[in-house]
Amino acid sequence: MTTGPQPAARVDTDPADEAPLPSMAEQVAEQLGGWRGMVESSVPVLVFVLVNVLAELRPALIASLAVAIAIAVLRLAQKRPIRHAVNGLFGIAVGAFIAFRSGDSKDFYLPGILYGIAYGLALLASAAIRQPLVGWIWSVLVAKGKSEWRQDARLVRTFTWLTVLWGVVWLAKVGVQAALYLADQDTALGIARLALGYPPYLLLLAITVWTVRRVTRDAPRAGSATAVSPS
Repeated sequence: MTTGPQPAARVDTDPADEAPLPSMAEQVAEQLGGWRGMVESSVPVLVFVLVNVLAELRPALIASLAVAIAIAVLRLAQKRPIRHAVNGLFGIAVGAFIAFRSGDSKDFYLPGILYGIAYGLALLASAAIRQPLVGWIWSVLVAKGKSEWRQDARLVRTFTWLTVLWGVVWLAKVGVQAALYLADQDTALGIARLALGYPPYLLLLAITVWTVRRVTRDAPRAGSATAVSPS
Protein backbone atom coordinates (compact mmCIF):
# COMPACT_ATOMS: atom_id res chain seq x y z
CA MET A 1 0.00 0.00 0.00
CA THR A 2 1.48 3.32 -1.06
CA THR A 3 0.81 6.60 0.49
CA GLY A 4 0.67 9.91 -1.26
CA PRO A 5 2.86 12.88 -0.43
CA GLN A 6 2.36 14.04 3.10
CA PRO A 7 1.13 17.61 3.51
CA ALA A 8 3.70 20.09 4.67
CA ALA A 9 3.77 20.63 8.38
CA ARG A 10 1.73 23.62 9.40
CA VAL A 11 3.72 26.34 11.07
CA ASP A 12 1.77 28.30 13.62
CA THR A 13 2.47 31.97 13.64
CA ASP A 14 1.28 34.60 15.98
CA PRO A 15 -0.91 37.07 14.04
CA ALA A 16 0.28 39.83 16.34
CA ASP A 17 3.86 39.23 15.16
CA GLU A 18 2.86 39.59 11.50
CA ALA A 19 0.61 42.60 11.91
CA PRO A 20 2.38 45.78 10.85
CA LEU A 21 2.67 48.68 13.22
CA PRO A 22 0.02 51.37 12.84
CA SER A 23 1.03 54.27 10.68
CA MET A 24 2.71 57.28 12.25
CA ALA A 25 -0.45 59.35 11.88
CA GLU A 26 -2.56 56.61 13.49
CA GLN A 27 -0.22 56.30 16.48
CA VAL A 28 -0.08 60.06 17.03
CA ALA A 29 -3.86 60.38 16.71
CA GLU A 30 -4.41 57.52 19.17
CA GLN A 31 -2.29 59.13 21.88
CA LEU A 32 -3.89 62.55 21.41
CA GLY A 33 -7.44 61.25 21.14
CA GLY A 34 -7.69 62.75 17.67
CA TRP A 35 -8.40 66.39 16.92
CA ARG A 36 -11.62 66.16 18.90
CA GLY A 37 -9.74 64.92 21.96
CA MET A 38 -7.24 67.75 21.68
CA VAL A 39 -9.98 70.37 21.47
CA GLU A 40 -12.08 68.87 24.23
CA SER A 41 -9.20 68.71 26.68
CA SER A 42 -8.35 72.36 26.04
CA VAL A 43 -11.87 73.81 26.25
CA PRO A 44 -12.28 73.67 30.08
CA VAL A 45 -8.99 75.50 30.61
CA LEU A 46 -9.92 78.08 27.96
CA VAL A 47 -13.30 78.60 29.64
CA PHE A 48 -11.61 79.11 33.01
CA VAL A 49 -9.19 81.69 31.59
CA LEU A 50 -11.96 83.67 29.85
CA VAL A 51 -14.47 83.60 32.71
CA ASN A 52 -11.77 84.41 35.25
CA VAL A 53 -10.84 87.52 33.27
CA LEU A 54 -14.46 88.64 32.79
CA ALA A 55 -15.84 87.64 36.19
CA GLU A 56 -14.44 86.16 39.40
CA LEU A 57 -12.80 82.95 40.55
CA ARG A 58 -15.90 81.03 41.63
CA PRO A 59 -17.83 81.45 38.35
CA ALA A 60 -14.69 80.49 36.45
CA LEU A 61 -14.28 77.31 38.50
CA ILE A 62 -17.95 76.37 38.10
CA ALA A 63 -17.90 77.03 34.36
CA SER A 64 -14.74 75.00 33.71
CA LEU A 65 -15.99 72.07 35.78
CA ALA A 66 -19.40 72.18 34.09
CA VAL A 67 -17.81 72.11 30.64
CA ALA A 68 -15.49 69.23 31.58
CA ILE A 69 -18.41 67.20 32.96
CA ALA A 70 -20.55 67.98 29.90
CA ILE A 71 -17.79 66.75 27.57
CA ALA A 72 -17.42 63.48 29.51
CA VAL A 73 -21.21 62.91 29.58
CA LEU A 74 -21.53 63.67 25.86
CA ARG A 75 -18.79 61.18 25.00
CA LEU A 76 -20.44 58.56 27.20
CA ALA A 77 -23.84 59.17 25.57
CA GLN A 78 -22.26 58.80 22.12
CA LYS A 79 -20.53 55.58 23.26
CA ARG A 80 -17.15 57.07 22.43
CA PRO A 81 -13.93 56.46 24.43
CA ILE A 82 -13.95 58.67 27.50
CA ARG A 83 -10.38 58.06 28.73
CA HIS A 84 -9.12 61.48 27.64
CA ALA A 85 -12.26 63.22 28.90
CA VAL A 86 -12.05 61.53 32.32
CA ASN A 87 -8.35 62.38 32.65
CA GLY A 88 -9.12 66.00 31.79
CA LEU A 89 -12.04 66.11 34.21
CA PHE A 90 -9.87 64.77 37.03
CA GLY A 91 -7.17 67.37 36.41
CA ILE A 92 -9.71 70.20 36.25
CA ALA A 93 -11.42 69.00 39.45
CA VAL A 94 -8.17 68.85 41.44
CA GLY A 95 -7.09 72.29 40.25
CA ALA A 96 -10.52 73.73 40.96
CA PHE A 97 -10.53 72.31 44.49
CA ILE A 98 -7.12 73.77 45.34
CA ALA A 99 -8.00 77.17 43.87
CA PHE A 100 -11.33 77.22 45.70
CA ARG A 101 -9.68 76.45 49.03
CA SER A 102 -6.92 79.03 48.59
CA GLY A 103 -9.07 81.68 46.91
CA ASP A 104 -6.26 82.33 44.41
CA SER A 105 -6.98 81.65 40.74
CA LYS A 106 -3.35 80.86 39.96
CA ASP A 107 -3.63 77.72 42.11
CA PHE A 108 -5.94 76.27 39.47
CA TYR A 109 -2.76 75.54 37.48
CA LEU A 110 -0.65 74.28 40.40
CA PRO A 111 -1.40 70.54 39.97
CA GLY A 112 -0.33 70.69 36.34
CA ILE A 113 2.91 72.44 37.25
CA LEU A 114 3.75 69.91 39.97
CA TYR A 115 2.85 67.00 37.70
CA GLY A 116 5.05 68.42 34.95
CA ILE A 117 8.05 68.77 37.27
CA ALA A 118 7.63 65.22 38.58
CA TYR A 119 7.18 63.81 35.08
CA GLY A 120 10.21 65.63 33.69
CA LEU A 121 12.45 64.48 36.55
CA ALA A 122 11.17 60.91 36.24
CA LEU A 123 12.03 60.91 32.53
CA LEU A 124 15.60 62.10 33.14
CA ALA A 125 16.09 59.68 36.03
CA SER A 126 14.91 56.72 33.95
CA ALA A 127 17.35 57.64 31.19
CA ALA A 128 20.20 57.93 33.71
CA ILE A 129 19.67 54.37 34.95
CA ARG A 130 19.30 52.98 31.41
CA GLN A 131 15.61 52.23 31.82
CA PRO A 132 14.23 54.92 29.48
CA LEU A 133 10.62 55.63 30.31
CA VAL A 134 9.73 56.40 26.70
CA GLY A 135 10.80 52.87 25.77
CA TRP A 136 8.55 51.29 28.38
CA ILE A 137 5.63 53.50 27.38
CA TRP A 138 6.22 52.44 23.77
CA SER A 139 6.08 48.79 24.88
CA VAL A 140 2.71 49.30 26.54
CA LEU A 141 1.00 51.55 23.99
CA VAL A 142 2.45 50.34 20.68
CA ALA A 143 4.29 47.01 21.02
CA LYS A 144 1.42 45.17 22.76
CA GLY A 145 3.41 44.74 25.96
CA LYS A 146 6.53 43.35 24.31
CA SER A 147 9.94 44.66 25.37
CA GLU A 148 12.33 43.15 22.82
CA TRP A 149 13.85 46.60 22.39
CA ARG A 150 15.80 45.92 25.60
CA GLN A 151 17.92 43.40 23.64
CA ASP A 152 18.58 45.84 20.79
CA ALA A 153 21.42 48.25 21.58
CA ARG A 154 20.28 50.67 18.86
CA LEU A 155 16.77 50.88 20.27
CA VAL A 156 18.04 51.26 23.83
CA ARG A 157 20.19 54.21 22.72
CA THR A 158 17.30 55.64 20.71
CA PHE A 159 14.81 55.43 23.55
CA THR A 160 17.39 56.83 25.98
CA TRP A 161 18.04 60.04 24.03
CA LEU A 162 14.33 60.37 23.24
CA THR A 163 13.58 60.13 26.96
CA VAL A 164 16.16 62.83 27.68
CA LEU A 165 14.58 65.02 24.99
CA TRP A 166 11.11 64.56 26.51
CA GLY A 167 12.43 65.33 29.99
CA VAL A 168 14.27 68.50 28.98
CA VAL A 169 11.34 69.87 26.98
CA TRP A 170 8.88 69.00 29.75
CA LEU A 171 10.95 70.77 32.40
CA ALA A 172 11.47 73.77 30.13
CA LYS A 173 7.78 74.30 29.48
CA VAL A 174 6.80 73.72 33.10
CA GLY A 175 9.59 76.12 34.10
CA VAL A 176 7.90 78.89 32.13
CA GLN A 177 4.60 78.17 33.86
CA ALA A 178 6.26 78.04 37.29
CA ALA A 179 7.88 81.44 36.69
CA LEU A 180 4.49 82.95 35.79
CA TYR A 181 2.93 81.27 38.83
CA LEU A 182 5.51 82.78 41.17
CA ALA A 183 5.03 86.17 39.48
CA ASP A 184 1.24 86.02 40.09
CA GLN A 185 0.52 86.37 36.37
CA ASP A 186 -2.78 84.48 36.34
CA THR A 187 -3.95 85.31 32.84
CA ALA A 188 -0.53 84.84 31.27
CA LEU A 189 -0.26 81.51 33.09
CA GLY A 190 -3.52 80.33 31.57
CA ILE A 191 -2.39 81.35 28.09
CA ALA A 192 0.95 79.61 28.64
CA ARG A 193 -0.87 76.47 29.82
CA LEU A 194 -2.75 76.35 26.51
CA ALA A 195 0.17 77.34 24.28
CA LEU A 196 2.62 74.95 25.95
CA GLY A 197 0.19 72.08 26.19
CA TYR A 198 -0.44 70.17 22.98
CA PRO A 199 2.00 71.84 20.53
CA PRO A 200 5.22 70.60 22.26
CA TYR A 201 3.55 67.27 23.07
CA LEU A 202 2.49 66.79 19.47
CA LEU A 203 5.97 67.62 18.20
CA LEU A 204 7.68 65.27 20.68
CA LEU A 205 5.25 62.47 19.87
CA ALA A 206 5.80 62.87 16.14
CA ILE A 207 9.58 62.86 16.59
CA THR A 208 9.38 59.74 18.75
CA VAL A 209 7.17 57.76 16.38
CA TRP A 210 9.18 58.76 13.31
CA THR A 211 12.53 57.97 14.96
CA VAL A 212 11.55 54.59 16.38
CA ARG A 213 9.87 53.47 13.16
CA ARG A 214 12.97 54.47 11.20
CA VAL A 215 15.30 52.53 13.53
CA THR A 216 13.10 49.43 13.53
CA ARG A 217 12.70 49.60 9.75
CA ASP A 218 16.47 49.76 9.23
CA ALA A 219 17.22 46.97 11.74
CA PRO A 220 16.33 43.99 9.45
CA ARG A 221 18.58 45.37 6.72
CA ALA A 222 21.51 45.50 9.13
CA GLY A 223 20.73 41.97 10.30
CA SER A 224 20.54 40.64 6.75
CA ALA A 225 23.85 42.25 5.82
CA THR A 226 25.49 40.62 8.83
CA ALA A 227 24.04 37.21 8.00
CA VAL A 228 25.41 37.07 4.43
CA SER A 229 28.79 38.58 5.14
CA PRO A 230 31.69 36.10 4.83
CA SER A 231 33.13 34.83 8.09
